[in-house]
Amino acid sequence: MRCRQLPPGALESLLAPYGLEPRWLPPQSAIPGSFWGPPEAGLVGDALYLRPDTPVHSALHEACHYICMDGGRRAHLHTDAGGDALEETAVCYLQILLADHLPGVGRDRLMADMDAWGYSFRLGSARAWFRQDAEDALHWLRRHGLVDAAGRPTWRARP
Repeated sequence: MRCRQLPPGALESLLAPYGLEPRWLPPQSAIPGSFWGPPEAGLVGDALYLRPDTPVHSALHEACHYICMDGGRRAHLHTDAGGDALEETAVCYLQILLADHLPGVGRDRLMADMDAWGYSFRLGSARAWFRQDAEDALHWLRRHGLVDAAGRPTWRARP
């Protein structure tokens, strides 16, 4: 699914509580802060750069990097979010949770798109990982206050 398929304002509403601002670029534009290159989303400071053809999973993944990193890293953010392997799994977990809050997306669609793009999980798919092998990611998100005890987003970025 591409960002152009989202209802107008959907990403803005989803990300506003985190202080992250989607910035839409024209088709074929370079994407500032894109780690993988266009059409993948880019991060610079508190801006998430997107084009209409940016995959939704990419927009959510980069947004979740912003949400999961601490304030010190966020203050100097440009392209490479950094973090360790456990934080990366937490980013993947949170993007799946946030997909449920985007009209027309949902976790099942997002996980299928993650698999199609080439995300790699020990159990062979995003769905199998999320359901059977992601307890460490969920624990990390709870420890940093990004999800509550029931595993729901708290709508706060990591301090």
